[in-house]
Amino acid sequence: MADPQGFLKYRERELPKRRPVPVRILDNREVYTRRVEDSPALVRQAARCMDCGVPFCHNGCPLGNLIPEWNELTRREDFAGAIERLHATNNFPEWTGRLCPAPCETACVLGINQPAVTIKHIEQSIADNAFDLGLVEPQIPERLTGHTVAVIGSGPAGLAAAQQLTRAGHTVAVYEKDDRIGGLLTYGIPDFKMEKIQVDRRLEQMEAEGTRFRPGVDVGGEGSLSGKDLRERYDAVVLAMGSTVPRELPVPGRELGGIHPAMDYLVQHNRVVAGQEVEDQILATDKDVVIIGGGDTGSDCYGTALRQGARSVTQIDINPTPGEERPEDQPWPTYPKVYRVSTSHEEGGERVFGASTVEFLSDGSGAPGEVTHIRLVDVVREHGHAEPIEGTERVIPAQLVLLALGFQGVPRDGLVQQLEVEVDERGRIVRDESYATSTPGVFVAGDAGRGQSLIVWAIAEGRAAAAAVDQFLLGETELPAPVLPSTVAVSA
Repeated sequence: MADPQGFLKYRERELPKRRPVPVRILDNREVYTRRVEDSPALVRQAARCMDCGVPFCHNGCPLGNLIPEWNELTRREDFAGAIERLHATNNFPEWTGRLCPAPCETACVLGINQPAVTIKHIEQSIADNAFDLGLVEPQIPERLTGHTVAVIGSGPAGLAAAQQLTRAGHTVAVYEKDDRIGGLLTYGIPDFKMEKIQVDRRLEQMEAEGTRFRPGVDVGGEGSLSGKDLRERYDAVVLAMGSTVPRELPVPGRELGGIHPAMDYLVQHNRVVAGQEVEDQILATDKDVVIIGGGDTGSDCYGTALRQGARSVTQIDINPTPGEERPEDQPWPTYPKVYRVSTSHEEGGERVFGASTVEFLSDGSGAPGEVTHIRLVDVVREHGHAEPIEGTERVIPAQLVLLALGFQGVPRDGLVQQLEVEVDERGRIVRDESYATSTPGVFVAGDAGRGQSLIVWAIAEGRAAAAAVDQFLLGETELPAPVLPSTVAVSA
């Protein structure tokens, strides 16, 4: 039973302190600090949970996390019980606690008339404390089924599927085209958001359980395993390679140098942070950097450019400036479009809303054929389209432009072509309600099937796809399936 007066005694949110901006932009360590003295605040925040009769936070999270239960266990400082309840629905809470935008919090019942419970921070703290206390142990299957499964892609969807299937007794191999396991968790997410020890120690747990990792294997690529090889060697295949084709911006001047997909820039920086050498690295040092796209990837580029010593950083968002309060047409418990300030945005630079790129320019002051400026125009939304406002065109300096406009699905050649799976008009691999593709024995989970989405959806789909594969191999399953491919987020 929760503290029935907790939300009356503690009315405000309490979060851990961020490291000072002048200090943290000098390195790539995580922004938030972990201190022993934060523990009482954590307990107070957990006490604010009302243990609602109908906890809408469950609906806000596709994983179906048992939030009131582990909040109450945290209030009692029973971290062993808390991590057990958290792991019951989420394989990787230390990742979601750092990277998820927390739709559970916008669905919190307390949030109707008070600041919501700090669910995301409590989740992260439970996981971090569990590792510190040695409570995260391998769950080795009691017996093996004799079935083999290949998982293609080692992001959160692929790893969730792999862990569930390994624990069910199947022999699972995870293939990753990069030289390290983790997908975008390893090379796409900056360390200032999540240091890679969070990935490495979870991979150690999975290896101890029996999952086999095969990094540096571009399945379907030239000279590598083919789709035919996979189907001959494995009883089932799970495609979890993500949505990786970057969305382009076809405006005049796109052919100029110095214009790059955001993920190319982030991956190179993360490799350098990991101690690798990157030839001809894309650098923001002493440049005017313009990031086109207002989402999380753009924010990651923003913080990275500041750490590289950019002269200026500007993030362009075609959408109008959101309001501070929840819009009337996005009522609780939906995830509203409100003005949010990431830790990167706190560190400097400028955000420009309601503007669109007209063209990329080169005035010859830089290297030949390199971008030097961008022409922008203010826009207004009319009938679903961004219409330019006359007289608002202007030119701003830009020697480095990063396109953070999202992704358009999976590559249609290589493995996708070899397996002869169907792909829809949005670049998503088509699957039925059991995550099965049009090719027998081949399943798909995460962004490769859903399209670009949140980490919690990737993990939820990985868990659900594992249940579908287990059912396919054994004719029955006890694995949980939190979502269907057709499940969508709570929306207005």
